Amino acid sequence: MSEPRLRWGILSTANIGRSLVIPAMQRSRNGSVVAVASRNLANAQSFAGQLGIPQTYGSYEELLAANDIDAIYIPLPNSMHREWVIKAAAAGKHILCEKPLGLTAAECDEMALAAEQGGVLLMEAFMYRFHPQTELVQELVASGVIGELRMIKSAFTFHLTNPANIRLSAELGGGALMDVGCYCVNISRTLAGSEPVEAQAYATWADSGVDAQIAGTLRWANGLIAQFDAALTLERREAYQAAGTDGYIDVPAAFVLNRETAHTITVRHGRRSEESHQTVAVDEYQLMAEHFADCVQQQKPVRYPPAEAAANMRAIEALYRSAHNGGRPESIG
Repeated sequence: MSEPRLRWGILSTANIGRSLVIPAMQRSRNGSVVAVASRNLANAQSFAGQLGIPQTYGSYEELLAANDIDAIYIPLPNSMHREWVIKAAAAGKHILCEKPLGLTAAECDEMALAAEQGGVLLMEAFMYRFHPQTELVQELVASGVIGELRMIKSAFTFHLTNPANIRLSAELGGGALMDVGCYCVNISRTLAGSEPVEAQAYATWADSGVDAQIAGTLRWANGLIAQFDAALTLERREAYQAAGTDGYIDVPAAFVLNRETAHTITVRHGRRSEESHQTVAVDEYQLMAEHFADCVQQQKPVRYPPAEAAANMRAIEALYRSAHNGGRPESIG
């Protein structure tokens, strides 16, 4: 007998869904994409025709009311996540929502409560965490192969050339930290296995009011430091290093990983030795979708609950407070 399949509905025709997430869901062992909604029915029909999605809706409300949909994927602009997560939860749909889950930690908490009241699962779509490479780095750090973890350095940048792009809209929750810097904050917290206590940041602001470029530091109570930079104005870079008292781990391809390519990380112990570890070629989006479907079907918690998203946003909010105050260190509540 074939494995039961989670029936996905997609809220919006966003490019990330078209190019990465929906094809991964369609390849997954336990999910099917059965419908897509747009506020313009013609757009939904064109989108569905390109991707082979059987049902279309001309409003998000219609899709949420459908009885043959189990879960919703939300790739809407950041400012719209709260509204549609809460509505999806009230409709009894499980929810996978693009990152960042909310504009603030308080929004994340509100969405978590809505999901709990609706009896549904809610997870933020940090897909890179499901890649074997990320899991391997976590295992290596935890094993003590580099000694005590003392420094994390990360970067995620790309050059945005379209001035109409939603990432440059303050009203829609854009900005370098919200779009790509959130990955740097997330990997730092993931490797630390605990929460930072202080943040400091400096930013360059676009005319629209969002941060076009930002450099930040997070500090932990045990002395661990994480430094990162994120930008919408620089050539593409996405990498990180985890440094300890007896070596460091170099991860040259960090977050958006090609599903057809094996990836290599290197553990270096100064000039004494180094060793490379290669992970298999996999689709991190597919692994994320399969994990979520497993959790729904087996009635078990997701690996990364919404409280995790709220913790990430507390750090991001503190970084923004610092950047708006000339780099003054800010406590993370």
